[in-house]
Amino acid sequence: MDSWEPTWPGRPPGAGSLGQRIATLRVDRGWTQQQLADRLGISRVAVSHLETDLNTPSERTVALLAGLFRLEPHDLVAGTSYPTAKSDRLPLVVTRWTEVEHQLALLTRDLWWLDGAEGSVPPAASAVVEHVLGEWDTTLAKLADAVSDPAESASVAAAREAVSHRRAR
Repeated sequence: MDSWEPTWPGRPPGAGSLGQRIATLRVDRGWTQQQLADRLGISRVAVSHLETDLNTPSERTVALLAGLFRLEPHDLVAGTSYPTAKSDRLPLVVTRWTEVEHQLALLTRDLWWLDGAEGSVPPAASAVVEHVLGEWDTTLAKLADAVSDPAESASVAAAREAVSHRRAR
C-alpha cells in the first residue's frame, strides 16, 4: 500500500520548475540559501519559498537572480512554469558582474600592461608603474571598505597583497 505524503502547495517540482532551476544553480555555485538571500536582499525563507515553488518570483527578483547566475532573465525562466505575462515584462539583459569583479579584471589588465611597460623604457617606466600601482592601492582600499561578501573580500585582500608585492619589487 502506498503511503500518503504531504506536498508543498506550490507547483510540483520537476523539469519545468523554476524553483528547482534556482536551487540547482545556487548549489552549483556552492551558496547556501542564506548567502543567496543576502545577495538578493530578501530573507532566507523567501529563497526557500522560491526554490520550492511556493512563491513565484517577481520580475525584479528574476532579473537579480539572472545576473547572479550569469544568465539573461529569459534564459533563466525558459522552459519553466514562470508565467508568460510576467516573462514578457522581463528586461532583455542584466548586469552580470559585481563592482569587485569588474575592478579586479581591470587590475589584471593593468598588471599585464605594466609587465610590458617595465621592459620598454626603464627610467620613465618606473614612474608610470609606481603611479599606476599607487592608484590601485587607493582603489582597492576603498573597495575593501565597501565589500561585504566574504568571497569578494578575500579576492580584494589577495589583490591588495599582489599590488603591495609588486610595489616592493
